[in-house]
Amino acid sequence: MHTLFLLNPTAGKTDCTQQLPQQINAAAARAGLAPEEYTIRITTHAGHARELARAAAAGAQQAGEPLRIFTAGGDGTFNEALTGAYGFAGTAVGCLPYGSGNDFLRTFGTREEFLDLDAQLAGGAVPIDLMQTNLGLSATICAAGLDAQVAYGIPKFRRIPLCGGEVSYLLSIVEQLCGHIGRRVEYTIDGETFAVDCLMCAICNGRTYGGGFCAGPEAQPDDGWLDVFIVRKVGRLTIAKLLSMYKNGRHFQNGQLVEAAKPYFIYRRAKAVTLRAADGRGPIIATADGECAPCEQVRVEVQPLAGRVLLPQPAYQRFTAKKAAVK
Repeated sequence: MHTLFLLNPTAGKTDCTQQLPQQINAAAARAGLAPEEYTIRITTHAGHARELARAAAAGAQQAGEPLRIFTAGGDGTFNEALTGAYGFAGTAVGCLPYGSGNDFLRTFGTREEFLDLDAQLAGGAVPIDLMQTNLGLSATICAAGLDAQVAYGIPKFRRIPLCGGEVSYLLSIVEQLCGHIGRRVEYTIDGETFAVDCLMCAICNGRTYGGGFCAGPEAQPDDGWLDVFIVRKVGRLTIAKLLSMYKNGRHFQNGQLVEAAKPYFIYRRAKAVTLRAADGRGPIIATADGECAPCEQVRVEVQPLAGRVLLPQPAYQRFTAKKAAVK
């Protein structure tokens, strides 16, 4: 088995390539990996992690050799590698959280666990569902509406000193709340079509996005289902209360909306979701794993167990123990 490390020097606020290669070399030696058994590459442009992952996965498949890919960056870098490895059964992708959001890992464990190189190299691969969207492949959440508009506006705030992932998110929220709020949107969810005046929606395979906002607190990334949360249009004063509930995952417990959330949220479990603007005000802003774009229509379909991801040892043990208990 070969191990490939892809390091993104532009992810987050510090360049991980300054010290991480030496740390990888030390961890690889502790794990008993010979120098020829692993490779460290530094990405140089957008999409480079996808290109490197695809080339490595194709080469490994041709050689009949399993491949592990670890990305050092944020959710965008991880998503690029996951997309590049898509369709290659012998390749699994993991993340070292050096970005600003790092939401993928929150479904499985803590940032500290995923930063532990020894735990990463001692961990294992598990199959998870993926979402096929018109923004590309996604492992966590596809969102549209106010939350996606917020994500679309985040980059300009990240240039401000001391504005990390969550601070930038909060500043972008304030900006959006000063503009026009809410859209009339038509949804088709597993054949059911309805229109609703809404603020936003989140289609969840994982649990968090936006630097830790817990949209799908009980989403299971390997159950073949998507958790869909639609937030109805409300006034500005109510938005603050809803965002607090939404951020902390208090809107949903034990498989259902809590009483306080029922007037404001619509919940569905689904295999496929389509939505489009029904108010004549132009496209909807949508986001999926860091990709943001205006869309005339947003389409999301679950791809059961289509991805293989690497988990550090503690997270891997929890995940496999939980699966064994369910069986």
